[in-house]
Amino acid sequence: MPGNIITIGRQFGSGGRSIAKHLAERLGIKYYDKELITMSAKESGISPEIFEKVDEAAANSLLYSMVIGMYGATSRMTDYSELSINDKIFKIQTEIIKKLADEGPCVIVGRCADYILRERTDLLNVFIYSDTEKRIERAVNEYGIQSKNIKEFILKSDKKRSNYYNFYTGKRWGASCNYHLCLDSGVFGIDGSVEIIEKALNCIK
Repeated sequence: MPGNIITIGRQFGSGGRSIAKHLAERLGIKYYDKELITMSAKESGISPEIFEKVDEAAANSLLYSMVIGMYGATSRMTDYSELSINDKIFKIQTEIIKKLADEGPCVIVGRCADYILRERTDLLNVFIYSDTEKRIERAVNEYGIQSKNIKEFILKSDKKRSNYYNFYTGKRWGASCNYHLCLDSGVFGIDGSVEIIEKALNCIK
């Protein structure tokens, strides 16, 4: 079916992960989020704990930009020895994301998947956002986060994702021009957002 690879970018607390899970279940296709950490760790031999720690965190170096220019973001390199741990992890996840997309229909959450798979024609890129108050409510009631500075925590989480995306893609995280569809989950809800994405899939040619 057209548009059978769906990537979901999301603000923290927007319910993007829930939307992605429900969508995958409804379509009967595979779902990848934290599973990518386990796969990447197994592929590379790097500890899963290290992957978890630097997951969606940008490296503070210019080396990866040089690598991108010389080889391209999605080409396979045999020597990772000179890359920082963050760059190694991004490179490994890039290869795994491409492999999973080649294997068949799936929903992939975060990790610059929209950019990594940008040359595919069977791709639907979605970004989920919501207003801060509704994200705070979800973080407390659904995620169980207890913090006096929860708004600051949410904004820092978004900043981390933004820095990661901007660093590795050269684009701006959350900018509508980078996605086919941007949805306010506070307005449409989880189920409503899933239904809209389903309908959008029929428009991808």
